[in-house]
Amino acid sequence: MTTLYKKLFYGLLFLILFFFAFKYFTNDKESTTEYNSNLIQEQIKSVGKLIVTEGHYSQVLTFKDQDKYFGGWISFDKKALVVVNSDVTVAYDLRQMKYEVDEKNEIIRIVSIPKEEIKISPDIQYYDIEQSKFNEFTGADFNAITKKVKADLAKKIEKSSLKTNAQNRLISELSKILLVTHSVGWKVEFKGQEITSEKDFKL
Repeated sequence: MTTLYKKLFYGLLFLILFFFAFKYFTNDKESTTEYNSNLIQEQIKSVGKLIVTEGHYSQVLTFKDQDKYFGGWISFDKKALVVVNSDVTVAYDLRQMKYEVDEKNEIIRIVSIPKEEIKISPDIQYYDIEQSKFNEFTGADFNAITKKVKADLAKKIEKSSLKTNAQNRLISELSKILLVTHSVGWKVEFKGQEITSEKDFKL
């Protein structure tokens, strides 16, 4: 009977130790996963700021307008030299970025990145203003000039490196998420593809 009791005792002791060991390692895994998830989400929040690239443009243009009467025999003219200095910013508000946290598979899925926000702030100065009392400058004229200036600048921005520079700044910020996820053994996916380096971010 003594031998039987010993076997039961050691068998019960083994089961108890096995149970606590299992709970210990299981809880540690869950705790670690939760910690890593929180760490990554904090990193995403830390880059959730405006990524801004700034540019400066100058241009000079001449505004002319004529009011003609009697088949062009009589006209009342107005014109002005317009000097424009514009500050342009290109920004990404990463607070609007959408992502999913897959704790089970330890994956961060970037669902969407907001489009760039382009802000044009022109400083317009008028020189050599000539006008007739019958054809004076009005608020509509100044609004039309401002609209044309912004349209011209938008075309220049498309042909410049400003947007490309802003994208490079964006990728640089996103790479911080990549570093922290890889450091804890997680993966990053974007557009259904795993991201392993900055070069994989194709916006």
